[in-house]
Amino acid sequence: MPDSRWCQKTLVEAYRFAARAHGEQTMPDGDRTLPYAVHISSVTMEICAALSVESFASPDLAVQCALLHDTVEDTKVTCQDVEDHFGRAVADGVAALTKSSTLPKSEAMADSLKRIREQPHEVWAVKLADRITNLEPPPAAWSLDKRRAYCAEAQDILEALGSASAHLAERLRRQIARYELQSCTD
Repeated sequence: MPDSRWCQKTLVEAYRFAARAHGEQTMPDGDRTLPYAVHISSVTMEICAALSVESFASPDLAVQCALLHDTVEDTKVTCQDVEDHFGRAVADGVAALTKSSTLPKSEAMADSLKRIREQPHEVWAVKLADRITNLEPPPAAWSLDKRRAYCAEAQDILEALGSASAHLAERLRRQIARYELQSCTD
């Protein structure tokens, strides 16, 4: 039986922290918007689903990083804030999941993947879960080239991190295939 035990108190604390940090941020959902908390919840649900079929050395690390993965990249929260509230391991995971704003966009993902690969597999799993949830129909304004590049980037993520979780790797493979079929053809 996989070790899927994570502390509910820890999850609630991280969720509340992330929800406050993201505040009124929204995300596109077709022709409307949803609170950003939907995205972080979706990533966390992917992690919880993986935990139900696979063992992770630190389920709490995976759940906390899933909930907090965008706080440093998209809000005023710093890595030090994350460390103060959740400890060094979570802060290091969130830092690795945060794309560098000092690098050109074309180099940011490769840099992040390199830093993620230096972290425990729980952090790798969060990046897989994040891309699974992001492979929904793209914004209407995205060009075909941008959609294809996003799909290719998803494939790079799968190849770099897929060994962390067989369950999430298979989910990402299926999402990539669906996204290609629905969004990357003329």
